[in-house]
Amino acid sequence: MTNMDVALKDMMLLDGAIGAAIVDYGSGMPLGVVNGTKALDIELAAAGNTELIRAKVRTIEQLGMNDSIEDVLITLGSQYHILRPTHGRKTRGLFLYLALDRDSGNLAFARHRLKAIEEDLEV
Repeated sequence: MTNMDVALKDMMLLDGAIGAAIVDYGSGMPLGVVNGTKALDIELAAAGNTELIRAKVRTIEQLGMNDSIEDVLITLGSQYHILRPTHGRKTRGLFLYLALDRDSGNLAFARHRLKAIEEDLEV
């Protein structure tokens, strides 16, 4: 099992990592953040992306789908933002948030690592 600080450090070890957060999407509050650059306010971005997660969860429920979000990818001109809701019994209601530089990050590997981090996370 991985604690929050280790999970954040693991996320920031990814090539191209700009910032990382673990966010409670019920309250919109980040439980932990690591900012790798002044160009991105990861706390503000995490709070804003909470609305996106809430809206998608609500839409899935309204559609009566028996499914859940694996991850959400936001592609910007110079960055990737990956939001991965957690599904563990002790971590439900949280999401991992990772911002990557497009030029130096590897999107496929980042998604793979976030899945592993999410599965080991214990808060």
